[in-house]
Amino acid sequence: MSAAVMSMPALTSASGGVEVNHLGVNNTLVRVTGEGRYLSLPVQETADDAKINILVDGDIAETIYVRLAKSKTDYTVPFDMSAYKGRNVLLDVVTPQGRGSIREAKDDACWKGIALVDTFDVSNREKYRPAFHHTPLYGWMNDPNGMFYKDGLWHLYYQYNPYGSKWQNLSWGHSVSSDLVNWEHQPVAVTPDGLGYIFSGSCAVDKNNTSGFGDDAVIALYTSAATSQIQSLAHSGDNGATFVKYPGNPVITLESEARDPKVFWNDETGEWNLVLAHALDHEMLFFTSPDMKNWTLTGSFGQGLGAQGGVWECPDLFKLPVEGTDETKWVLICNINPDGPFGGSGTQYFIGDFDGKTFTADKDAAGNVPTKWLDYGKDHYATVSWSNAPDNRRTVIGWMSNWQYAADVPTMQFRSANTLPREMGLFRAADGEVYASCAPSPELTSLRGKLTLKNVKATIGKKGRTYALPTANDGICEILLDIDARKADKVELALSNNSGNKVVMEYDVKARTLSFDRTESGIVGFSESFPAVTVTPTYEADGKITLRIFVDRSSIEVFGNDGRFVMTNLVFPDKPYSSLTVTSEGGNIKLSNLNIYSLKVK
Repeated sequence: MSAAVMSMPALTSASGGVEVNHLGVNNTLVRVTGEGRYLSLPVQETADDAKINILVDGDIAETIYVRLAKSKTDYTVPFDMSAYKGRNVLLDVVTPQGRGSIREAKDDACWKGIALVDTFDVSNREKYRPAFHHTPLYGWMNDPNGMFYKDGLWHLYYQYNPYGSKWQNLSWGHSVSSDLVNWEHQPVAVTPDGLGYIFSGSCAVDKNNTSGFGDDAVIALYTSAATSQIQSLAHSGDNGATFVKYPGNPVITLESEARDPKVFWNDETGEWNLVLAHALDHEMLFFTSPDMKNWTLTGSFGQGLGAQGGVWECPDLFKLPVEGTDETKWVLICNINPDGPFGGSGTQYFIGDFDGKTFTADKDAAGNVPTKWLDYGKDHYATVSWSNAPDNRRTVIGWMSNWQYAADVPTMQFRSANTLPREMGLFRAADGEVYASCAPSPELTSLRGKLTLKNVKATIGKKGRTYALPTANDGICEILLDIDARKADKVELALSNNSGNKVVMEYDVKARTLSFDRTESGIVGFSESFPAVTVTPTYEADGKITLRIFVDRSSIEVFGNDGRFVMTNLVFPDKPYSSLTVTSEGGNIKLSNLNIYSLKVK
């Protein structure tokens, strides 16, 4: 099913039930006395986390944290009971209130709503749930991780909290797709254990059984996060549906904070390489291994280079050809938060060489290592690539949000979406520098429905021209256009509706930049960091740009000149944008190849 299709049977009560016993001002026991697939837990967004120990036959089987409802229930989340069927299950709940609190646990709203149910309703209840971007069915999502391609399926894992729409209980959620467009949600693949939460990491297909877990086993390297951050291994013999954790974990320990291991097989050296973010030291560490169990530190890169104002996270490292040449270069991706180009999160990268031990960055004409950004929007983070992708593709995807306000956006059933999948390449710009491009993955053309505007050409000046946007499927659409602005100073493209919401994009011909203003885009008051103007260089020198714009219910992604510049920004309009207006300053422009597609959702 697609990311937008969320139909399941409605919530129904199971036979039997639960018994609630309050032991004091902040401790409650919930005994499961009946049968049902799920235990429905009422959640209030503004509540603090309650700690819940799940006792099975008297032993703690797992611990979860849930914002149990105090004064009202915003929504419910399901705790899957199927693994404990036929056993004695008791929830030991500690709520965040002490003897000095005015209210006691027994007064909380959650106890009236907690119940055994046979099914859980995941039909979409959100106005702003994307129609064609991957989202979790419910709960919180942040970084994509562990992605690999195998046997015709793209596997996407992600940081996931199944028990609420804010950061907590970090596990690996899992979805699969045969076309990078329609995603099927799978059971949670890796859950917290005694070493901590399951933070970001990566997967590799061990084609030669170097690890001893079997030919073509899928090996996951991830960060176990508790008091400290350490690196662990798990392996899968069923193509990533389930994982078995390595009993020798952790496989890498350091004296300081490090996370998000990216593992890949290096054909040139005949061994495994791993890149690890040395988060607070603002550097990347490099390791080698013959078997993914025993790792040797070989080098580091980054101290004093690039953006240094935030922690370094979610690395990736791969080699790509430079367009139009016989040259190849290595790309080191370094996600950083805060200190992105417009505040909060961002994805920087370095171009250079990798010898299997360490990375050496290219320098610019002035002898410096330049800071480069993969996307100049506010909402593009944790970008990493699929391993084992077909046809030598380097396909990446990111988290479409920003740590400045990710927990405050106007949704509750779910939080966050992924960016559209993108194909990475390298090109040399007019300044002589090599840059990374990110073009929409070719599979995305399958989204196209009715062509509502076809091959429009126009000469446009100050008076401008206005074109209608599709109305189907809440106005989701794809806009393609070419602009020749050699005789103008600036070009403005405005997406708007009759509620006064608008997004304004401005191409500054002389500065060779494109800006994106969402300060009046719709709902913007949930965070002072949300209203913003973002600006990207266009890397052209002839006054011509080609734009490909994807408009979803709560996001706009702008790809310019086949992905040579990109901006990703969330928007929350009161109503869908209904028109595109194009105007120019300082002279007329030539608009051509304006095509607008309504997009399909299954």
